Amino acid sequence: MQKMENLRWSVLLLLLTLNFSCDQISKRIVRTEISDYEHISIIKDRFTLTKVENTGAFLSLGDNMPYIFRLIVLTGLPLLFLVYGLYFLFAKRNLPMTMQIALCFLIGGGIGNLYDRIVHGSVTDFMHMDFYLFQTGVFNFADISIMIGVGILILQSIRNNQLKQEIS
Repeated sequence: MQKMENLRWSVLLLLLTLNFSCDQISKRIVRTEISDYEHISIIKDRFTLTKVENTGAFLSLGDNMPYIFRLIVLTGLPLLFLVYGLYFLFAKRNLPMTMQIALCFLIGGGIGNLYDRIVHGSVTDFMHMDFYLFQTGVFNFADISIMIGVGILILQSIRNNQLKQEIS
């Protein structure tokens, strides 16, 4: 039983580390190789790289808030949520596998962006997608990790609701 628990911890730590590392490696490359607001077309202006330092939250929300409020809302609160998330992930042994994976993506991405905010004073965003009908904001791999985690949780919730309806 202890071997299974050690394996579980190892896999969770690996997933967290991979999410954080992919994010940080990509951001380090972008910081050294791409100038601020430089526009690099990857796929016919549908997928571009554009380095932006984001001092706010998602889509620069809160960028104009006073520093102390930004510190509390964009650093303090996420830090509390991430610490609780890590506790929840490792303390709750009976979590479904999909929830554990989703939490690894959410927490790994959250740590990546929080690390940027603490160490660099801003989050480095650099990917942009333009689909003819809509376009994304500029984002990074941490944001992708977070969205994957949310997506997994939504799919799991839908699946659980369908199972409950079938049982009823």
